Amino acid sequence: MVKDYVCVDIETSGVRVKWDKIIEIGAVKVRDSKVVDTFSELINPGLKLSPYITELTGITDEMLKDKPFIEKVLPRFIEFTGDDVIMGHNIMFDYSFLKQNAINQKLKFDKMGIDTLKIARKTLKGLESRGLEYLCNYYGIADENHHRAFNDAEVTSKLYNVLMEKFGTECPGLFEPYQLVFKAKKMQPITDRQKKYLKDLMVYHKIEMNFNIDELSKNEASKKIDKILSEKGRIFD
Repeated sequence: MVKDYVCVDIETSGVRVKWDKIIEIGAVKVRDSKVVDTFSELINPGLKLSPYITELTGITDEMLKDKPFIEKVLPRFIEFTGDDVIMGHNIMFDYSFLKQNAINQKLKFDKMGIDTLKIARKTLKGLESRGLEYLCNYYGIADENHHRAFNDAEVTSKLYNVLMEKFGTECPGLFEPYQLVFKAKKMQPITDRQKKYLKDLMVYHKIEMNFNIDELSKNEASKKIDKILSEKGRIFD
């Protein structure tokens, strides 16, 4: 059974891997079931958060406006994980966002993983929920800042220790890492023509640019342009 790993959790602006953004990464590095190092970063997503995401996470636009973009944070996180197995509660959600962003930046991030949600679904079938918050309450694990990345990574690691102690002997296979597979297409970056037109539109209509224009994909840029045209009209109409 694995006792050395990095347990990770992310918060995002939504659930669509290709279009939504990572706004926080939290992780704990574990050796022999004990935390030896931590990682916690807020990330500027280059867009305004929905009221739902702010209510869910407690993260506001003000908290993110001066934070680094994912291009700065992700390489540091990948270095932090090294060759470790990664763990999470529903790890494929976190891995898919991290992997998609790694692909966008031409970074290598191929990982073996362990999923505490998968373990809980196999071993705790009688419970009404296998959600992280419910399981922390069920096992008396202090969960004081739910839906913040570092907190959720830390309590997931504690949950894994509980599950390993209770079920590791009878279900050892559940605690073995497996290859995480997420296939993503590299998104085409914004074109120079789109960049110039979008900048011109925003200047003409006096719209504040609260995103990193160089980070946009071709599709994202088209959506922003279309939205401005539908709401404000063309230049010199």
